[in-house]
Amino acid sequence: MGCVGRFAPSPTGPLHAGSLVAALGSWLDARARRGRWLVRIEDVDQPRCVAGADELILRQLAACGLHPDETPLWQSTRGAVYASALDSLVAAGSAYPCGCTRRDIEETLAARGVNHERFTERPYPGTCRDGLHGKPARAWRFRTPDGVVTWHDRRLGARTQDVAREVGDFVLRRADGPWAYQLAVVVDDAAQGITDVVRGEDLADNTPRQILLQRALAVPTPRYLHLPLVRGPDGHKLSKQNGAKALDLGEPLAALRAAAAVLGLPPTRATTLGDWLAEAVALWAGMMRTPEPRSPE
Repeated sequence: MGCVGRFAPSPTGPLHAGSLVAALGSWLDARARRGRWLVRIEDVDQPRCVAGADELILRQLAACGLHPDETPLWQSTRGAVYASALDSLVAAGSAYPCGCTRRDIEETLAARGVNHERFTERPYPGTCRDGLHGKPARAWRFRTPDGVVTWHDRRLGARTQDVAREVGDFVLRRADGPWAYQLAVVVDDAAQGITDVVRGEDLADNTPRQILLQRALAVPTPRYLHLPLVRGPDGHKLSKQNGAKALDLGEPLAALRAAAAVLGLPPTRATTLGDWLAEAVALWAGMMRTPEPRSPE
């Protein structure tokens, strides 16, 4: 199978310098491998989405010469597919209903003396694993198996995480209705035949959970490459919350040059968008000449 990459923005606003790094990196990786590049609009969390941001993002990508090889996919149209995946997990005993509120979880962790600040997320204590105990179902959770997940990142190298201890049984469908990112991204990556996931380093900790879901749903595990982040003045990942400005559609080449510098590409003398993209693909191919092993499945 040839390489299939994707860029999957959430339409909570326009693309900024940080999101262009992920878009460009995923596009270069697919083009350097003579593969296909897809765009998926991750709009399952409708309350956070901004009206018209999806179409603006597509215009920004087009202005930068980043054109998908298929019609973009909107996650908001795929609820029935996610429901089918959840049903299969429930039937296999890999998912269950949960009636816990955030306060319930906090109180249980405190009673057990668990300092959740040591972990990247508040680990679920497994309260509803053996039943709801009279509480109404609020969310659906994945029954995380014991053991350490080991995987390989093409930039970060060998990675491990004990998901059961550090995260616990994670949410597949939220109490307020939307499908969780973890389930939606795994289902859609499989449906679109994604072979290479290239995205920001801030999403690396999601990978072990997604690998567990891939195993439970019997779908392939892609290769992973997590890219360096653009950081704001406060040192945190650049975002709208810390002053990220929308890309200037009037100067796409300048924006691409800046994104390429973050990715570690040397500057080129190209002065047109087409020439610059062609040179960037060749440079990326040279950087990625040595193939990396696939993540364990």
